Amino acid sequence: QVQLAESGGGSVQAGGSLKLSCAASYRPNCMAWFRQAPGKAREGVATIDYVGATRYADSMKGRFNISIDSAKNTLHLQMNSLQPEDTAEYFCAAGYGGHCILYDYDYPFWGQGTQVTVSS
Repeated sequence: QVQLAESGGGSVQAGGSLKLSCAASYRPNCMAWFRQAPGKAREGVATIDYVGATRYADSMKGRFNISIDSAKNTLHLQMNSLQPEDTAEYFCAAGYGGHCILYDYDYPFWGQGTQVTVSS
């Protein structure tokens, strides 16, 4: 069983940065960030496996960075060059997949979400 607790959401101006955190009770192979805007489908943001290999959605690549503090089992998402289109509720997720894909069906454990709002 994996318990996840997110923090770090807030409001920021376009072009700004924000860092999200997710404290995990246990770390399976795959940790990930997803996001969902109102009326939109859940979208994969980034994943990281147990040895630190990462995967990013095309629209986030180069702007976002996913990382793990292994000693604290804490997942982070550093978001830079934020745009209004990044406004969404961001979710931390964990799963046992071997490839850490950017699709939500492979992640059985979820946090409650944290809101990120980017203004223009």
